[in-house]
Amino acid sequence: MERLNVGRTKVYDLIRTRRLVSIKVDGCRRIPTDAVRAFITGQIGETA
Repeated sequence: MERLNVGRTKVYDLIRTRRLVSIKVDGCRRIPTDAVRAFITGQIGETA
């Protein structure tokens, strides 16, 4: 959430709509660093 500068609700929305990849570890959602980078790169590509 901090790296994307968005709230928890927005992060869950991005996960739900499959725009942001997440994995489940012991019942907790985790977002790999590579997934955050890929999301940011995709966002930059959309605006360019």
